[in-house]
Amino acid sequence: MKETNILAEFEKEVEQGLRFEFGKNWASFLSTLDDERIRVAEDSIKDMLGVADLTGKTFLDAGSGSGLFSLAARRLGATVHSFDYDPSSVGCAVELRKRYFGGDQRWVIEQGSVLDEDYLSSLGTFDIVYSWGVLHHTGDMWNALGNAGELVNTDGMLFISIYNDQGAKSRSWERVKRLYNHSTAGRFVVCSIFIPIYFGGYTIVSIKRKENLFKTYKKERGMSITHDWYDWLGGLPFEVAKVEDLFHFYAGRGFRLHNIRTTNSLGTNQLVFIKT
Repeated sequence: MKETNILAEFEKEVEQGLRFEFGKNWASFLSTLDDERIRVAEDSIKDMLGVADLTGKTFLDAGSGSGLFSLAARRLGATVHSFDYDPSSVGCAVELRKRYFGGDQRWVIEQGSVLDEDYLSSLGTFDIVYSWGVLHHTGDMWNALGNAGELVNTDGMLFISIYNDQGAKSRSWERVKRLYNHSTAGRFVVCSIFIPIYFGGYTIVSIKRKENLFKTYKKERGMSITHDWYDWLGGLPFEVAKVEDLFHFYAGRGFRLHNIRTTNSLGTNQLVFIKT
């Protein structure tokens, strides 16, 4: 799928209310990026993979989003290849490479789709394939999960995070997301309802704990709480999976589980597999 075709398809989906413009949200996030957020992102990669650094490794960021984790992998010593379906997300990665690794030949950035098998076949395989919070936004999650697995070297690692299947709750949230993307009015209604709820809830908990959760939120992965709110409210396409289904899916494709972090909420289950 050529870049011009990808861009046309992307714009069509946005116009039809079928896709949230993640990249525009992440472009705004870059204004908040600092050294602390980058270090936290690096630590989150090292912690889940169980490594001290990525020196000598090849790293594919499949759905690079803000570009933060491509940057973190590059700073950890990896040779990085980033791609994203959203042109603004591609622009975010380009901006971070310009800021921190100007002219670097070991960080390639492209527009591409994890559902485009012709494109993926041109990439080869990698020591680490990273796709955090991405594959459930493709519109064809299980195909995307399978394609991501094909990009991993033997003995390489696959690090994914996928929204937890909460049954009726998940289906209700999909309707909220469709309303958000339907029109400007729909977006106003959704934000008017939920942003005050989120802000009030975090404020109350912060007071009870005597801890500013708005500042400490970034300590897990270096992300921004407000940008994640909009990502959640608008995030279409939207699919979910039970953690056991993900385990069996990859076990049947020659992967063994290396690390896992699960949730009982509407958040994501994080899994790291090794291709045996």
